[in-house]
Formats: sequence, structure tokens, C-alpha cells
Amino acid sequence: MNMTRRTFIASATAACVAPCLRAEEKPATTTGLDFPLMDFHVHLDKSTIDAVLALPQARGVKFGIVEHAGTKENDYPVVLSNDAELKGYLDMLAGKPVFRGVQAEWIDWTSGFSTQALAKLDYVLTDTMTFPGKDGRRTKLWLKDVESLVDMADKQVFMDRFVDWHVKIISEQPIDILGNTSWLPAPLAADYDAFWTPARIRKVVDAAVKHRVALEISSSYKLPKLPFLKIAKATGVKFSFGSNGRYPKMGLLDYSIATAKELGLKRSDMFVPAPDGEKAVQRWKRG
Repeated sequence: MNMTRRTFIASATAACVAPCLRAEEKPATTTGLDFPLMDFHVHLDKSTIDAVLALPQARGVKFGIVEHAGTKENDYPVVLSNDAELKGYLDMLAGKPVFRGVQAEWIDWTSGFSTQALAKLDYVLTDTMTFPGKDGRRTKLWLKDVESLVDMADKQVFMDRFVDWHVKIISEQPIDILGNTSWLPAPLAADYDAFWTPARIRKVVDAAVKHRVALEISSSYKLPKLPFLKIAKATGVKFSFGSNGRYPKMGLLDYSIATAKELGLKRSDMFVPAPDGEKAVQRWKRG
């Protein structure tokens, strides 16, 4: 049976949950960073906002809640697909001490929404983990049989296409954060350093700077690695932290904090939601 992204992430991170939980149950002031901790990649799958709200204060982290948004072809517990569904989601979070975002799915995700409705969000996050398959249709790159669905016979050629896909998403989609930055599918992951060459990294980070897209430092995947992050920092990229957490594994940001300290990240390096009128969905021109 094919894994969902949710079960894939859960199985990949289960081994570190207990130690991470102990390490992260501390106020943000003990981290040594000069900015407050914000986890912009939190999902409510199989939980409620009221249950989740017990966690941020204990962990010294403000949460940004994201729900999947796109067409109903996307297979997740909840997929917001139109203005009415988005309004219901925003109403549910109204008055709660969280940022309100969505995780955009595929490149047609805006088709059901008005710009006015999307502008009520604090931010939009997406990733590049869904990719055009051999038949051109959306294909989840974490599937076990991915090599039968996506042409990876020449892995260097695939990697060039994957980098171009990053640039396409960053430059053509109205997003504020690229989540799970630098993640690679299993057939390439063991050779991360070989595939993420400086030239490929610069292609992605240059696009991010140009289009004002923040790159997520993911504590669930422990990515990007430091060489990628050093190049990104040198270009002036903004960063965000993300746990990709489901209850109760939210706000667990050990990797994000450790790499931020090693990189010397300051408040000015970090993403904060843009004010009204400057959000990505408002700057974006519909095709």
C-alpha cells in the first residue's frame, strides 16, 4: 500500500520523538538566539486547535498552522479547495494565538480561490515533493515505487530537472515559504552532497531571493545541510523554521535551532509574515 506523506514523515521521525520532546520543552530565551521561535509548518491532522494550543507555551514556540490547499485530486485528510472552505478554516483559527497558513498542493492549487480570500492568510507554504511523473501527472516522490513513476535512469539528469522544478515553483507560485528545502527522493538521498552541488544550490537560492521566498530549515528532515545553508545565507535568503509536526510532535526545532546558531542567524535573517498588501498572493499576477 502506498504511503501518504503524513505516514512517511511519521515513520521517519518516530525514533527521535522522545529525546526531541525533552530537549524542546524549554522557553525560547534559553536558545541563545536573538529572535523568538516560530514553527511555521504545523498540521492539525487528527487533532484540534484547542488540543494543540497547550504546546506552544511549554515549548517556547509560536505555531503557524497550515492546512493543505488545492484541488480534491490531492489525497490528504483535509484539502481546502475553494473560498468557502478557506473561510471556514480561517474562522476556526480566528482569535487563536497562531499564524494562519496553507500548504499549497501542486501547481493548480490557486484555481479554486480568489486573491481576496487568499490574502486573509498570513502566509503560503509549499514544497517540491510532488513532481511530474512519466505521464505528466502529479507524482509523490516519497513513494516506494517512485522509479517506476518518474524517470530517474540518469540521476544527474533527474537532478537538473528537479532543480528546475524548484525554480519553477519559487518563481511561478504565490508562496512565502519553500518547505522541506533540499529534500531528495530515496534513490538520491544517500548522495545528497554529490547531487546538491554549489551551482545547483545557487540556482535555487537566487530564485528564492529574487521572488522573496523564505527557505525552511526543517527539523523533521534535518535539512538543508550546512553547505546549502551557508550559500543561502551568503545570498541574503530569509529562513523559517518548520517541524512538519502532527500532534504532539509540533514545535520540536532542535535541528533548526542548532543550525541557526552555527550559521549565526539573526532576527534580520528570519521570515516573518508580510503586512497586508505585500503578501505573495497579493504580489502575484494570475496567468
